[in-house]
Amino acid sequence: MTYLILEGLAKRYGDLTVVEDISLEIERGEFLSLLGPSGCGKTTTLQMVAGFTEPTRGRILLEGRDITRTRPEKRGMGIVFQSYALFPHMSVAANIGFGLEMQGMARSERGQRISETLELVRLDGLADRFPRELSGGQRQRVAVARALAIRPNVLLLDEPMSNLDAKLREEMHIELRAIQKKLGITTILVTHDQIEAMTMSDRIAVMHGGKIVQVSTPFEAYERPRSAFASSFLGKTNCIAARITERQPNCCRVQMGGLNVRIPHESAQYADEIQVYIRPEKIRVATPTDSRISSVVRARMFLGNHWAMEVEGPLGRLRVNIPNVGIPPAVEGDTVHLAWQDEDMRMLDAETAHG
Repeated sequence: MTYLILEGLAKRYGDLTVVEDISLEIERGEFLSLLGPSGCGKTTTLQMVAGFTEPTRGRILLEGRDITRTRPEKRGMGIVFQSYALFPHMSVAANIGFGLEMQGMARSERGQRISETLELVRLDGLADRFPRELSGGQRQRVAVARALAIRPNVLLLDEPMSNLDAKLREEMHIELRAIQKKLGITTILVTHDQIEAMTMSDRIAVMHGGKIVQVSTPFEAYERPRSAFASSFLGKTNCIAARITERQPNCCRVQMGGLNVRIPHESAQYADEIQVYIRPEKIRVATPTDSRISSVVRARMFLGNHWAMEVEGPLGRLRVNIPNVGIPPAVEGDTVHLAWQDEDMRMLDAETAHG
């Protein structure tokens, strides 16, 4: 039996539809991210799961039990907010033990649970400190510990790392994922950070305009996006207008910018007018004999592990990412020869791409 089911969830405020027909099946122990830009409905969806917001339509089932109208404190869910929402006048231990006290747990048992949870999040020795005496990363760990201490059925994370600096955020991705795997707790993360979603999740639900536009593994979501939005939101991509000239059983022949290419596809029936997508890192600088096109470098940026170049040629302006091998690449005004594999191109109907 699927552990947690969201069945046709919708939320409206008057004439404003915030979430429309969200349906998901989440397995026990799975880490799923709701990924999308601000205003796409991901936080409202999480609030409906938590019980803070009542759905306009739809159901939420936990282990087959309908909890759609169950009060938040009766759902057995732990939640970590973006602001952490720690009690400033309480010590670390008191913050972590607050939910346990509300559950009526005996003091001796509560103390043992607090100690175990502090050890889990690597905050041993900080039990008597107050939130103001902690770093941002430590406060985040306290918030996670408080949510985990009650042994929740589901852990809900509402952009909990958005206030951390980049280095600490990356460290917390690894640490939080390790804790989640160790406990085997079903987890839903709300985030607008594509790297965060891809590094931590078993599956990603990409949201746009109050709807889910794709649910898949991080690899599938990145390599085989099913919409123009998913393709552009999950990393950078080049979008090229094209037209199908020949259809074969396992591929299409396509004309784009005077270039004839072969694009493998999975038996999808596309209209003649399409959009072709190719990631910047899939394009490489080649020799003149191995290249598909020649383009002029218009701009380049050094980003440490790679160079990002913008080039202009028969396919318009393209972004190309070149690995840093210790030697600077071509400069602005130089002509470069570019190549890529047929399998690295993806395509969508032009109508779908613009919709």
